Amino acid sequence: MKEKTNKSGFVFKTYEAPNQSPFEKLFEIFKELITHTSGDFDEAIEWLRSLDKEYTLTTPEYTIDDFIEDLKNKGYIREELDPNGTGEGGMTITAKTERAIRQQALDQIFGKIKRSGSGNHKSKGLGLGDEHTGDLRAYQFGDGLDKVSMTESLKNAQINNGIGDFSLTEDDLVVEETLHKSQMSTVLMIDISHSMILYGEDRITPAKKVAMALAELITTRYPKDTLEILVFGNDAWPIKIKELPYLKVGPYHTNTVAGLQLAMDMLRRKRNTNKQIFMITDGKPSCLRMPDGQYYKNSNGLDPFITNKCYAMAQQARRLHIPITTFMIAEDPYLMQFIREFTQANRGKAFYTGLKGLGEMIFEDYENNRKKRIKG
Repeated sequence: MKEKTNKSGFVFKTYEAPNQSPFEKLFEIFKELITHTSGDFDEAIEWLRSLDKEYTLTTPEYTIDDFIEDLKNKGYIREELDPNGTGEGGMTITAKTERAIRQQALDQIFGKIKRSGSGNHKSKGLGLGDEHTGDLRAYQFGDGLDKVSMTESLKNAQINNGIGDFSLTEDDLVVEETLHKSQMSTVLMIDISHSMILYGEDRITPAKKVAMALAELITTRYPKDTLEILVFGNDAWPIKIKELPYLKVGPYHTNTVAGLQLAMDMLRRKRNTNKQIFMITDGKPSCLRMPDGQYYKNSNGLDPFITNKCYAMAQQARRLHIPITTFMIAEDPYLMQFIREFTQANRGKAFYTGLKGLGEMIFEDYENNRKKRIKG
C-alpha cells in the first residue's frame, strides 16, 4: 500500500478492491478528494491528476479525461454557468454525488462498528410497541388482544384443562412483551471557527464526514428520527444536509452560546420526547453577541464572562431535558476542565477524542442514547 502526504496534512492511500472497474477505482478516490476540497471540482481533479502521475492510477485506455466524461454521462457532475453572466462556467457536483459522498462516509465510519440488524432503535424499557422480545408473561387487564400469543395460550389451555374438555380461559392467556420503539431528535453542532484548521491539522473534514454519515444513517436506517445541523463561529446558523460537502472554516471566533441557543430553539419545535445535542468543537468559547448587536470577543484564555454564559445555557438545556454530548477534539488541559464543568452543569457527557475515532464514538453514543427514554 502506498501513501502520500501533502502540505495540508491529508494522507491518500491507493486501494483497489477486487473486480473494480477503472471508473469505480477513480470514483472512490474522487469522492474523498471532493470532500477535502469542499466541493471544488477543479481542485479535486487537479489533485487526482497529481496522484495519477505519482501512482499511475490510469491507463492509456482509460484516462482522467475519460473519467470526467463518465462523471458527466452518469450524472455525477454538470456544467454550471457563471451567475454573473460572463458566459464562463465550470463543472460542479450534483445531488447524486452528494448522496454518494454521504454513503461513503457512512461506510467508512459505521462500517467499523460491529453491529447488525436494521430498523428502528429500541428503548431498554418494555412497553407498548411492535418489537417482540420473546419474553412471555401472564395476561393482564388492559392488554391488547393483538399482543396475546395464541400458540402459548392454547398450549396452556391444553395443560390446564385437558384435550377432552378443552376450554380457553383468561388464566390461560399469555402475552409476549414488546419494546417501545423510541424516536430521537438530534441537533449536531459543528464548530467552524478558524482554529479548526490551525497548526496544519484539518479538523473540519472529519467533522463533515461524521455529519454526512450520521445524516445518511438516519435517513436510511432510522427514518422516524430527525437530524438538524448547525454551524457556529461568531454566530450560529442552520445548514442543510446537502450543504455539508461544501462546508468551510471561516475567520471566526467561537460563539458556543449562540450555537446552543439555536439548537434548543430547533428542538423546542420537536414533539419527540427524546432530544439531544451533539457538539463537535476544538476551541474554547471566545465570543458572545451582546444585546446591542456588538460582539464581545476574548481569545486569551477562558473568559469567565463567556464561560458563565455557557454554563447557564447548559443548565437551561438540562431543565428542558436535553442532554448535551460534547466531542472535544483538542487536548489542552484547561479547555478539558472547562468542558468537564460545562458537562456537569448539563449532566451530559463529554468525550475527549482528538480526531482519531471521532466518528465511531459519535455513532456508538447515538445508538446508546436512542435506547433511552428521556422524559420531557
